[in-house]
Amino acid sequence: MDFGATVKDILAQGKPSRASKGPGHIASGSGGRGRRKSSRSVSRSHKAGLQFPVGRIARYLKGGKYAERVGAGAPVYLAAVLEYLAAEVLELAGNAARDNKKNRIVPRHIQLAVRNDEELSKLLGTVTIAAGGVLPNIHTVLLPKKTGKNGKDGGSMSQDF
Repeated sequence: MDFGATVKDILAQGKPSRASKGPGHIASGSGGRGRRKSSRSVSRSHKAGLQFPVGRIARYLKGGKYAERVGAGAPVYLAAVLEYLAAEVLELAGNAARDNKKNRIVPRHIQLAVRNDEELSKLLGTVTIAAGGVLPNIHTVLLPKKTGKNGKDGGSMSQDF
């Protein structure tokens, strides 16, 4: 840098001088570090790569008085866990709907998905799903007894005395 140059000469070169702008000044435009500041704000959900609303969950955590203070990472983590659980239930319910040759997930499919999965059944053990019904189950005592080979064990037992 030329020390004999005036401020006009330095500014004409297109490089702002730190001495002319004061100490610690970060130049705006193309001279600064990093990317340009965009006028559009980016949500915390987008930054974390999530679909669930991180800001809303943060608001609920703060308003719910679960603790005096809520860290910045807590709502992101909680949103990620909730999104994972929702995706898991929806995937299993979609499989149950496809098994029943249906295109739409109804509460019955959610019930079948949750109760057939060991971990989800344990998590949602005390939960009642409205219009979910029950799992198809017939106790083995109620099933008809198997007969021997070729059915030659004395015929039927129906009212023969």
